[in-house]
Amino acid sequence: MITAIGLFLATLVFVIWQPRGLQIGTTAVIGAVAAVALGVVSIADVWTVTSIVWDATLAFIGIILLSMVLDEIGFFEWAALKMARLSGGNGHLMFVYILILGALVSALFANDGAALILTPIVLAKMKHLKMNPVAVFAFLMAGGFIGDSASNPLVISNLTNIVTAGYFHIGFWEYAKTMFLPNLLSIIASIAVLWIYFRKDIPIHIDITQLATPESAIKNRTMFRLSWWFLALLMAGYFIGDRYHLPVSVFALGGALVFLAIATYFKATKPLLTIKAAPWQVVWFSIGLYVVVYGLKNGGLTTYLAGVITELQSMGNVYAVIGTGFLSAILSSVMNNMPTIMVMDIAIAEAGNSALAYANIIGCNLGPKMTPIGSLATLLWLHVLAQKGVKIGWGEYMKVGLVITPPVLLVALIGLL
Repeated sequence: MITAIGLFLATLVFVIWQPRGLQIGTTAVIGAVAAVALGVVSIADVWTVTSIVWDATLAFIGIILLSMVLDEIGFFEWAALKMARLSGGNGHLMFVYILILGALVSALFANDGAALILTPIVLAKMKHLKMNPVAVFAFLMAGGFIGDSASNPLVISNLTNIVTAGYFHIGFWEYAKTMFLPNLLSIIASIAVLWIYFRKDIPIHIDITQLATPESAIKNRTMFRLSWWFLALLMAGYFIGDRYHLPVSVFALGGALVFLAIATYFKATKPLLTIKAAPWQVVWFSIGLYVVVYGLKNGGLTTYLAGVITELQSMGNVYAVIGTGFLSAILSSVMNNMPTIMVMDIAIAEAGNSALAYANIIGCNLGPKMTPIGSLATLLWLHVLAQKGVKIGWGEYMKVGLVITPPVLLVALIGLL
Protein backbone atom coordinates (compact mmCIF):
# COMPACT_ATOMS: atom_id res chain seq x y z
CA MET A 1 0.00 0.00 0.00
CA ILE A 2 2.84 2.42 0.85
CA THR A 3 4.43 1.87 -2.58
CA ALA A 4 1.08 2.41 -4.32
CA ILE A 5 0.42 5.66 -2.40
CA GLY A 6 3.96 6.95 -3.00
CA LEU A 7 3.74 6.22 -6.73
CA PHE A 8 0.32 7.86 -7.00
CA LEU A 9 1.46 11.02 -5.17
CA ALA A 10 4.61 11.25 -7.30
CA THR A 11 2.57 10.89 -10.50
CA LEU A 12 0.04 13.50 -9.36
CA VAL A 13 2.78 15.98 -8.40
CA PHE A 14 4.37 15.70 -11.85
CA VAL A 15 0.96 15.98 -13.56
CA ILE A 16 0.34 19.27 -11.75
CA TRP A 17 3.92 20.58 -11.88
CA GLN A 18 4.65 19.64 -15.51
CA PRO A 19 8.42 20.30 -15.28
CA ARG A 20 10.15 21.25 -18.55
CA GLY A 21 6.82 21.04 -20.35
CA LEU A 22 6.30 17.36 -19.50
CA GLN A 23 2.75 16.68 -20.65
CA ILE A 24 0.12 15.11 -18.39
CA GLY A 25 -0.40 12.04 -20.57
CA THR A 26 3.30 11.27 -20.73
CA THR A 27 3.60 11.57 -16.95
CA ALA A 28 0.61 9.28 -16.37
CA VAL A 29 2.00 6.63 -18.75
CA ILE A 30 5.38 6.75 -17.00
CA GLY A 31 3.55 6.29 -13.70
CA ALA A 32 1.63 3.31 -15.13
CA VAL A 33 4.82 1.67 -16.42
CA ALA A 34 6.40 2.18 -12.99
CA ALA A 35 3.32 0.64 -11.33
CA VAL A 36 3.69 -2.51 -13.45
CA ALA A 37 7.46 -2.66 -12.95
CA LEU A 38 7.09 -2.34 -9.17
CA GLY A 39 4.38 -5.00 -9.05
CA VAL A 40 1.73 -2.56 -7.80
CA VAL A 41 -0.50 -3.64 -10.69
CA SER A 42 -0.37 -6.54 -13.13
CA ILE A 43 -0.67 -6.65 -16.91
CA ALA A 44 -4.16 -8.08 -16.38
CA ASP A 45 -5.02 -4.99 -14.32
CA VAL A 46 -3.92 -2.77 -17.20
CA TRP A 47 -6.36 -4.52 -19.51
CA THR A 48 -9.09 -4.22 -16.88
CA VAL A 49 -8.53 -0.47 -16.59
CA THR A 50 -8.46 -0.06 -20.37
CA SER A 51 -11.78 -1.89 -20.66
CA ILE A 52 -13.26 0.56 -18.12
CA VAL A 53 -12.02 3.84 -19.61
CA TRP A 54 -11.73 3.31 -23.38
CA ASP A 55 -15.30 4.40 -24.12
CA ALA A 56 -15.00 7.48 -21.92
CA THR A 57 -11.70 8.64 -23.40
CA LEU A 58 -12.77 8.14 -27.03
CA ALA A 59 -16.09 9.90 -26.33
CA PHE A 60 -14.19 12.77 -24.71
CA ILE A 61 -11.95 13.16 -27.77
CA GLY A 62 -15.06 13.20 -29.96
CA ILE A 63 -16.75 15.89 -27.86
CA ILE A 64 -13.65 18.09 -27.93
CA LEU A 65 -13.20 17.59 -31.70
CA LEU A 66 -16.82 18.63 -32.27
CA SER A 67 -16.30 21.67 -30.01
CA MET A 68 -13.17 22.68 -31.91
CA VAL A 69 -14.93 22.57 -35.28
CA LEU A 70 -17.87 24.58 -33.91
CA ASP A 71 -15.39 27.09 -32.50
CA GLU A 72 -13.76 27.47 -35.92
CA ILE A 73 -17.19 28.17 -37.40
CA GLY A 74 -17.75 30.91 -34.83
CA PHE A 75 -20.55 29.09 -33.00
CA PHE A 76 -19.38 29.82 -29.44
CA GLU A 77 -18.33 33.41 -30.10
CA TRP A 78 -21.77 34.02 -31.63
CA ALA A 79 -23.39 32.57 -28.50
CA ALA A 80 -21.24 34.68 -26.15
CA LEU A 81 -22.01 37.87 -28.07
CA LYS A 82 -25.69 36.95 -28.16
CA MET A 83 -25.82 36.55 -24.39
CA ALA A 84 -23.94 39.81 -23.86
CA ARG A 85 -26.34 41.66 -26.16
CA LEU A 86 -29.38 40.15 -24.41
CA SER A 87 -28.22 41.70 -21.15
CA GLY A 88 -28.88 45.16 -22.55
CA GLY A 89 -25.75 46.43 -20.83
CA ASN A 90 -26.92 45.41 -17.35
CA GLY A 91 -23.80 43.98 -15.67
CA HIS A 92 -25.70 41.70 -13.31
CA LEU A 93 -27.85 40.29 -16.11
CA MET A 94 -24.74 39.73 -18.22
CA PHE A 95 -23.18 37.85 -15.29
CA VAL A 96 -26.20 35.55 -15.05
CA TYR A 97 -26.50 35.07 -18.82
CA ILE A 98 -22.82 34.14 -19.17
CA LEU A 99 -23.31 31.55 -16.42
CA ILE A 100 -26.35 30.13 -18.22
CA LEU A 101 -24.29 29.92 -21.42
CA GLY A 102 -21.50 28.17 -19.51
CA ALA A 103 -24.01 25.67 -18.13
CA LEU A 104 -25.35 24.89 -21.62
CA VAL A 105 -21.88 24.52 -23.13
CA SER A 106 -20.80 22.27 -20.25
CA ALA A 107 -23.90 20.09 -20.63
CA LEU A 108 -23.50 19.52 -24.37
CA PHE A 109 -19.72 19.81 -24.86
CA ALA A 110 -18.36 18.71 -21.46
CA ASN A 111 -16.78 20.83 -18.76
CA ASP A 112 -13.38 20.54 -20.43
CA GLY A 113 -14.87 21.92 -23.63
CA ALA A 114 -16.21 24.90 -21.69
CA ALA A 115 -12.76 25.49 -20.17
CA LEU A 116 -10.88 25.19 -23.46
CA ILE A 117 -13.30 26.97 -25.81
CA LEU A 118 -15.53 29.38 -23.90
CA THR A 119 -13.01 30.80 -21.40
CA PRO A 120 -10.72 32.54 -23.95
CA ILE A 121 -13.76 33.96 -25.79
CA VAL A 122 -15.29 35.44 -22.64
CA LEU A 123 -11.90 36.80 -21.53
CA ALA A 124 -11.33 38.47 -24.91
CA LYS A 125 -14.75 40.14 -24.80
CA MET A 126 -14.21 41.42 -21.24
CA LYS A 127 -10.86 42.92 -22.23
CA HIS A 128 -12.52 44.51 -25.26
CA LEU A 129 -15.14 46.02 -22.94
CA LYS A 130 -12.31 47.37 -20.74
CA MET A 131 -13.66 45.84 -17.54
CA ASN A 132 -11.59 46.44 -14.42
CA PRO A 133 -9.48 43.52 -13.06
CA VAL A 134 -11.85 42.87 -10.15
CA ALA A 135 -14.82 42.42 -12.50
CA VAL A 136 -12.77 40.26 -14.85
CA PHE A 137 -11.81 38.01 -11.91
CA ALA A 138 -15.47 37.70 -10.88
CA PHE A 139 -16.63 36.69 -14.36
CA LEU A 140 -13.74 34.27 -14.87
CA MET A 141 -14.10 32.54 -11.49
CA ALA A 142 -17.84 32.25 -11.93
CA GLY A 143 -17.44 30.87 -15.45
CA GLY A 144 -14.88 28.35 -14.29
CA PHE A 145 -17.13 27.22 -11.45
CA ILE A 146 -20.28 26.76 -13.54
CA GLY A 147 -18.33 24.64 -16.03
CA ASP A 148 -18.01 21.90 -13.41
CA SER A 149 -21.13 22.50 -11.31
CA ALA A 150 -23.35 22.21 -14.40
CA SER A 151 -21.58 19.16 -15.85
CA ASN A 152 -24.01 16.63 -14.35
CA PRO A 153 -27.06 16.46 -16.67
CA LEU A 154 -25.94 14.08 -19.42
CA VAL A 155 -23.52 11.18 -19.66
CA ILE A 156 -21.44 13.22 -22.13
CA SER A 157 -21.21 16.30 -19.87
CA ASN A 158 -18.13 15.11 -18.00
CA LEU A 159 -15.50 12.40 -18.36
CA THR A 160 -16.40 11.24 -14.83
CA ASN A 161 -20.02 10.75 -15.93
CA ILE A 162 -19.03 8.55 -18.87
CA VAL A 163 -16.69 6.41 -16.77
CA THR A 164 -19.29 5.84 -14.05
CA ALA A 165 -22.20 5.25 -16.43
CA GLY A 166 -20.10 2.65 -18.24
CA TYR A 167 -18.91 1.01 -15.01
CA PHE A 168 -22.44 0.62 -13.63
CA HIS A 169 -24.14 0.10 -17.03
CA ILE A 170 -26.33 3.19 -16.64
CA GLY A 171 -28.23 4.08 -19.83
CA PHE A 172 -28.24 7.56 -21.39
CA TRP A 173 -31.95 8.15 -20.69
CA GLU A 174 -31.85 6.64 -17.20
CA TYR A 175 -28.91 8.88 -16.33
CA ALA A 176 -30.50 12.05 -17.77
CA LYS A 177 -33.78 11.38 -15.98
CA THR A 178 -32.11 10.85 -12.60
CA MET A 179 -29.78 13.82 -12.89
CA PHE A 180 -32.31 16.37 -14.20
CA LEU A 181 -33.37 17.74 -10.81
CA PRO A 182 -29.94 17.62 -9.11
CA ASN A 183 -28.37 19.44 -12.06
CA LEU A 184 -31.15 22.05 -12.19
CA LEU A 185 -30.72 22.70 -8.47
CA SER A 186 -26.95 22.83 -8.91
CA ILE A 187 -27.24 25.50 -11.63
CA ILE A 188 -29.73 27.60 -9.65
CA ALA A 189 -27.65 27.32 -6.47
CA SER A 190 -24.42 28.08 -8.39
CA ILE A 191 -25.82 31.25 -9.95
CA ALA A 192 -27.30 32.40 -6.62
CA VAL A 193 -24.18 31.72 -4.54
CA LEU A 194 -21.82 33.16 -7.18
CA TRP A 195 -23.92 36.31 -7.54
CA ILE A 196 -24.08 36.81 -3.76
CA TYR A 197 -20.31 36.34 -3.48
CA PHE A 198 -19.33 38.59 -6.41
CA ARG A 199 -22.25 41.05 -6.50
CA LYS A 200 -20.13 44.02 -5.33
CA ASP A 201 -17.51 43.33 -8.01
CA ILE A 202 -19.95 43.23 -10.94
CA PRO A 203 -20.29 46.57 -12.79
CA ILE A 204 -23.84 47.94 -12.79
CA HIS A 205 -23.66 49.04 -16.41
CA ILE A 206 -21.48 47.83 -19.28
CA ASP A 207 -21.23 49.65 -22.61
CA ILE A 208 -22.10 46.83 -25.01
CA THR A 209 -22.10 49.15 -28.02
CA GLN A 210 -18.37 48.40 -28.21
CA LEU A 211 -19.13 44.74 -28.97
CA ALA A 212 -19.44 43.37 -32.47
CA THR A 213 -22.77 41.93 -33.57
CA PRO A 214 -23.28 38.19 -33.01
CA GLU A 215 -23.70 37.64 -36.76
CA SER A 216 -20.22 39.06 -37.42
CA ALA A 217 -18.72 36.15 -35.46
CA ILE A 218 -20.06 33.55 -37.90
CA LYS A 219 -17.26 32.45 -40.22
CA ASN A 220 -19.24 29.99 -42.33
CA ARG A 221 -23.00 30.55 -42.50
CA THR A 222 -23.78 27.24 -44.21
CA MET A 223 -22.02 25.26 -41.49
CA PHE A 224 -23.52 27.45 -38.79
CA ARG A 225 -27.04 26.61 -39.96
CA LEU A 226 -26.18 22.95 -40.40
CA SER A 227 -24.67 22.76 -36.93
CA TRP A 228 -28.05 23.24 -35.22
CA TRP A 229 -29.58 20.35 -37.17
CA PHE A 230 -26.51 18.20 -36.62
CA LEU A 231 -26.49 18.77 -32.85
CA ALA A 232 -30.18 17.86 -32.66
CA LEU A 233 -29.58 14.65 -34.65
CA LEU A 234 -26.54 13.81 -32.54
CA MET A 235 -28.55 14.17 -29.34
CA ALA A 236 -31.24 11.91 -30.80
CA GLY A 237 -28.47 9.47 -31.70
CA TYR A 238 -27.37 9.26 -28.05
CA PHE A 239 -30.87 8.21 -27.01
CA ILE A 240 -31.22 5.74 -29.90
CA GLY A 241 -27.82 4.29 -29.03
CA ASP A 242 -28.98 3.88 -25.45
CA ARG A 243 -31.92 1.78 -26.63
CA TYR A 244 -29.57 -0.60 -28.43
CA HIS A 245 -26.87 -0.50 -25.71
CA LEU A 246 -24.25 1.05 -27.99
CA PRO A 247 -21.15 2.71 -26.47
CA VAL A 248 -21.53 6.47 -26.18
CA SER A 249 -18.24 6.93 -28.08
CA VAL A 250 -19.90 5.54 -31.23
CA PHE A 251 -21.93 8.72 -31.47
CA ALA A 252 -19.59 11.17 -29.73
CA LEU A 253 -16.48 10.32 -31.74
CA GLY A 254 -18.33 9.03 -34.81
CA GLY A 255 -20.50 12.15 -34.92
CA ALA A 256 -17.50 14.42 -34.49
CA LEU A 257 -15.68 12.78 -37.42
CA VAL A 258 -18.78 13.09 -39.62
CA PHE A 259 -19.15 16.76 -38.66
CA LEU A 260 -15.45 17.31 -39.34
CA ALA A 261 -15.88 15.76 -42.79
CA ILE A 262 -18.87 18.02 -43.55
CA ALA A 263 -16.95 21.07 -42.35
CA THR A 264 -14.02 20.06 -44.55
CA TYR A 265 -16.33 19.75 -47.57
CA PHE A 266 -17.61 23.29 -46.99
CA LYS A 267 -14.04 24.53 -46.40
CA ALA A 268 -14.86 25.61 -42.84
CA THR A 269 -11.88 23.86 -41.25
CA LYS A 270 -8.53 22.26 -41.93
CA PRO A 271 -9.05 18.65 -40.79
CA LEU A 272 -5.45 17.61 -40.22
CA LEU A 273 -4.74 20.68 -38.07
CA THR A 274 -7.95 20.14 -36.09
CA ILE A 275 -7.21 16.46 -35.43
CA LYS A 276 -3.61 17.27 -34.52
CA ALA A 277 -4.78 19.97 -32.07
CA ALA A 278 -7.18 17.60 -30.29
CA PRO A 279 -6.14 16.79 -26.69
CA TRP A 280 -4.77 13.31 -27.38
CA GLN A 281 -2.72 13.53 -24.21
CA VAL A 282 -5.99 13.09 -22.30
CA VAL A 283 -6.27 9.54 -23.68
CA TRP A 284 -2.91 8.56 -22.24
CA PHE A 285 -3.65 10.54 -19.09
CA SER A 286 -6.90 8.66 -18.46
CA ILE A 287 -5.50 5.19 -19.04
CA GLY A 288 -2.15 5.86 -17.34
CA LEU A 289 -3.52 7.55 -14.23
CA TYR A 290 -6.25 4.94 -13.81
CA VAL A 291 -3.62 2.18 -13.92
CA VAL A 292 -1.74 3.98 -11.13
CA VAL A 293 -4.98 4.39 -9.17
CA TYR A 294 -5.78 0.71 -9.61
CA GLY A 295 -2.68 0.10 -7.50
CA LEU A 296 -4.45 1.91 -4.64
CA LYS A 297 -7.36 -0.46 -5.12
CA ASN A 298 -5.02 -3.44 -4.94
CA GLY A 299 -3.51 -1.94 -1.80
CA GLY A 300 -6.88 -1.96 -0.02
CA LEU A 301 -8.04 1.66 -0.32
CA THR A 302 -11.33 0.76 -2.00
CA THR A 303 -12.08 -1.86 0.66
CA TYR A 304 -11.60 0.78 3.36
CA LEU A 305 -13.83 3.27 1.49
CA ALA A 306 -16.45 0.55 0.96
CA GLY A 307 -16.51 0.12 4.74
CA VAL A 308 -17.11 3.85 5.21
CA ILE A 309 -19.93 3.79 2.64
CA THR A 310 -21.50 0.73 4.27
CA GLU A 311 -21.46 2.55 7.61
CA LEU A 312 -23.15 5.58 6.03
CA GLN A 313 -25.82 3.32 4.53
CA SER A 314 -26.59 1.86 7.96
CA MET A 315 -27.47 5.40 9.10
CA GLY A 316 -30.11 5.86 6.40
CA ASN A 317 -30.44 7.03 2.80
CA VAL A 318 -29.96 10.73 3.56
CA TYR A 319 -26.64 10.09 5.30
CA ALA A 320 -25.58 7.67 2.55
CA VAL A 321 -26.25 10.10 -0.31
CA ILE A 322 -24.91 13.27 1.30
CA GLY A 323 -22.04 11.45 3.03
CA THR A 324 -20.93 9.73 -0.18
CA GLY A 325 -21.16 12.98 -2.13
CA PHE A 326 -19.04 14.93 0.34
CA LEU A 327 -16.57 12.05 0.69
CA SER A 328 -16.07 12.06 -3.10
CA ALA A 329 -15.83 15.85 -3.08
CA ILE A 330 -13.12 15.95 -0.41
CA LEU A 331 -11.11 13.19 -2.07
CA SER A 332 -11.43 14.94 -5.46
CA SER A 333 -10.23 18.25 -4.07
CA VAL A 334 -7.16 16.57 -2.59
CA MET A 335 -6.20 13.95 -5.19
CA ASN A 336 -8.07 15.06 -8.35
CA ASN A 337 -11.48 13.82 -9.44
CA MET A 338 -10.19 11.48 -12.17
CA PRO A 339 -8.62 8.98 -9.77
CA THR A 340 -11.35 9.61 -7.20
CA ILE A 341 -14.18 8.62 -9.54
CA MET A 342 -12.62 5.21 -10.21
CA VAL A 343 -11.67 4.53 -6.59
CA MET A 344 -15.15 5.48 -5.39
CA ASP A 345 -16.92 3.56 -8.20
CA ILE A 346 -15.11 0.39 -7.15
CA ALA A 347 -15.82 1.08 -3.46
CA ILE A 348 -19.53 1.68 -4.15
CA ALA A 349 -19.71 -1.58 -6.11
CA GLU A 350 -18.07 -3.39 -3.19
CA ALA A 351 -20.58 -1.78 -0.80
CA GLY A 352 -23.38 -3.12 -3.00
CA ASN A 353 -25.36 0.10 -3.62
CA SER A 354 -24.99 1.26 -7.22
CA ALA A 355 -27.57 4.03 -6.66
CA LEU A 356 -24.86 5.95 -4.81
CA ALA A 357 -22.98 6.26 -8.12
CA TYR A 358 -24.96 9.46 -8.77
CA ALA A 359 -23.87 10.99 -5.46
CA ASN A 360 -20.32 10.04 -6.36
CA ILE A 361 -20.59 11.82 -9.71
CA ILE A 362 -21.97 15.01 -8.15
CA GLY A 363 -19.25 14.95 -5.50
CA CYS A 364 -16.52 14.38 -8.10
CA ASN A 365 -17.87 17.11 -10.39
CA LEU A 366 -18.40 19.79 -7.73
CA GLY A 367 -15.84 18.92 -5.07
CA PRO A 368 -12.84 19.72 -7.30
CA LYS A 369 -13.79 23.41 -7.29
CA MET A 370 -12.41 23.69 -3.74
CA THR A 371 -8.81 23.47 -4.97
CA PRO A 372 -6.95 24.23 -8.21
CA ILE A 373 -5.84 20.59 -8.58
CA GLY A 374 -9.31 19.09 -8.19
CA SER A 375 -10.14 18.46 -11.84
CA LEU A 376 -8.57 18.28 -15.28
CA ALA A 377 -11.01 21.00 -16.40
CA THR A 378 -9.71 23.40 -13.73
CA LEU A 379 -6.09 22.65 -14.65
CA LEU A 380 -6.93 23.30 -18.32
CA TRP A 381 -8.81 26.47 -17.35
CA LEU A 382 -5.86 27.80 -15.37
CA HIS A 383 -3.50 26.86 -18.22
CA VAL A 384 -5.65 28.69 -20.79
CA LEU A 385 -5.79 31.80 -18.58
CA ALA A 386 -2.03 31.73 -17.94
CA GLN A 387 -1.44 31.64 -21.70
CA LYS A 388 -3.60 34.76 -21.96
CA GLY A 389 -1.60 36.54 -19.27
CA VAL A 390 -4.07 36.00 -16.41
CA LYS A 391 -2.58 34.22 -13.40
CA ILE A 392 -4.76 33.11 -10.49
CA GLY A 393 -2.89 31.98 -7.38
CA TRP A 394 -3.80 28.97 -5.25
CA GLY A 395 -4.73 31.09 -2.25
CA GLU A 396 -6.82 33.42 -4.40
CA TYR A 397 -8.60 30.45 -5.97
CA MET A 398 -9.25 28.51 -2.76
CA LYS A 399 -10.53 31.60 -0.97
CA VAL A 400 -13.46 31.49 -3.39
CA GLY A 401 -13.73 27.72 -3.95
CA LEU A 402 -13.89 26.71 -0.31
CA VAL A 403 -16.72 29.17 0.35
CA ILE A 404 -19.01 28.62 -2.62
CA THR A 405 -18.60 24.87 -3.24
CA PRO A 406 -20.10 23.25 -0.08
CA PRO A 407 -23.55 24.94 -0.22
CA VAL A 408 -23.96 24.24 -3.94
CA LEU A 409 -22.85 20.62 -3.44
CA LEU A 410 -25.35 20.15 -0.61
CA VAL A 411 -28.24 21.54 -2.68
CA ALA A 412 -27.35 19.32 -5.65
CA LEU A 413 -27.17 16.19 -3.47
CA ILE A 414 -30.55 16.99 -1.91
CA GLY A 415 -31.95 16.69 -5.44
CA LEU A 416 -31.12 12.95 -5.36
CA LEU A 417 -33.20 12.29 -2.23
